[in-house]
Amino acid sequence: MVGTVAAVLIAGAGVVAWAYGGDVPRGTRVLGVDLGGRSRTEAERALTEAVGPRTGDPVRVDLDGELVTIRPADIAMTLEVDLSVGRAMRGRPAPFGTRTVAPVIDLDEAKLETLLRRELDPERITLKKPGIAYAGRVPRPTYPAAGRNLDPALAAAEVRKAWLVGGTARVPLVHRDPATSGGQVDALIRELAVPAVAAPVTVRVGARSFPLPPRAIAAGLVFRSDDDGLLTPAIDGARLHAAAAKGFARVEKEPRDARIALSKGRPRIVAGEPGDMVDLEALGPALLDVLRKPAPRSVQAVLTEREPDLTAAEVKRFGIKEKVSTFTTYFTGGAGSPRSQNIMTIARAVDGAIVAPGETFSLNGHTGERDYAAGYQDAPVIVNGKLELGVGGGASQFTTTLFNAAYYAGLEDVEHKPHSFYFSRYPAVIESTIFYPTLDLKFRNTTPYGIFIDTSYTGGSVTVTMWSTKVYDSVKTVRSPRRNLTSPPTVHREPGPRCVASSGLPGFTQDAWRVIRKDGEEVAREKFTWRYDPEPRFVCGEEP
Repeated sequence: MVGTVAAVLIAGAGVVAWAYGGDVPRGTRVLGVDLGGRSRTEAERALTEAVGPRTGDPVRVDLDGELVTIRPADIAMTLEVDLSVGRAMRGRPAPFGTRTVAPVIDLDEAKLETLLRRELDPERITLKKPGIAYAGRVPRPTYPAAGRNLDPALAAAEVRKAWLVGGTARVPLVHRDPATSGGQVDALIRELAVPAVAAPVTVRVGARSFPLPPRAIAAGLVFRSDDDGLLTPAIDGARLHAAAAKGFARVEKEPRDARIALSKGRPRIVAGEPGDMVDLEALGPALLDVLRKPAPRSVQAVLTEREPDLTAAEVKRFGIKEKVSTFTTYFTGGAGSPRSQNIMTIARAVDGAIVAPGETFSLNGHTGERDYAAGYQDAPVIVNGKLELGVGGGASQFTTTLFNAAYYAGLEDVEHKPHSFYFSRYPAVIESTIFYPTLDLKFRNTTPYGIFIDTSYTGGSVTVTMWSTKVYDSVKTVRSPRRNLTSPPTVHREPGPRCVASSGLPGFTQDAWRVIRKDGEEVAREKFTWRYDPEPRFVCGEEP
């Protein structure tokens, strides 16, 4: 009997020794790989060899009924082999079965959420975000409401579970409450949004200062809601700076970009200068802290050195060394006429512009709105097929001149529109009008070199010259004969300051081909076609 008991004890001890042999308990599996009885090093090697080749495989996601495929690299998803084996080492063995241990998989949940939201139809998300926006100086609330939304934690868990086993992650939209309630929106308005614009704030920079008026505070104080409906106040430094630009200018020195200047008919580089600008990132939190307080209120700001956006070294790499195109158009009226003044004003605004390789130049984007504040005057413009006085008239003459300079430099035409009527001062078809903000002139620098735009004018002409490094042998225009000629009608208009009389011009259709040659061969032939309406003979007076 004693011998029997001893035998049983010895056998039991053997089973225990077998079950706990190695660092990983017997019967333990991770991702289907049996790691039981192995040392830690052996287990890590076995898991890596068995699963490693699959770690680059994408994972399928059923995103609220839509199938999406996600690459592991896009969400920084990795199998943590050492941590997975460490997890497998903990726990009891399963000598008569198997013990499955989930792997440790790391991923960037924020990247996963961003990717999934990009794939989602926004109309499927019914959670209503809160918001606060100023109408003048009055804060207006947008109240939140519960609805369907993505659950990022659930999505991450499902992706981890499906990856490396060939499964599909099920990620439905779920019912969620917004993180900020309607009562909390009211509290933000009462405690921050209203007192923020009740009085100005003095910004002190050393011995100097300037006021931030309530209207500027209203522009800079924003309330941002994230995808979970959490509403957070913040200072938008760019908006604040734009709204109080004159005040900031009292204490700041703007950096100056490096530029090109012409000296003795050759381009030379003029180095830029750093500037001293208010540190808006530091100002924002400090300003936010005082906006709840009553007047008088002040905040300290500091200046930080800011390098120019364009340095001399960058300009040098552009390879701007020679004239590649030039174009001149002519006008009447002398230098003092409003139309001539407008042409000169827009020419000055564009003079010195540099277009980097691959960059698209927008004339509207470069000059902004051409209004009275920018120095433009009333002159004839075409409005709905009629000549009328309008601010900025004559800008289209410069637009045509610039378009032709870009055209003969071989640059890519991105956007332009010829006039509805033909004017003999412009080259037929190869011309362009402009109207802010609906009609623009855009061209792309498709060369490997920068483009420097030089403008000049006299009392009767405007010239645009482009400097770079020559890429093409020549750029020429071949035109077809005019066809479909139509005679101008006579139109009587009510006399007054808006009526501009004209003698009328026929309408016609014409083609023009831009022919580009390089290394002795034709490399491009681009067709332009335009139909000009007949310009009526406008008479300011009633029909007899």
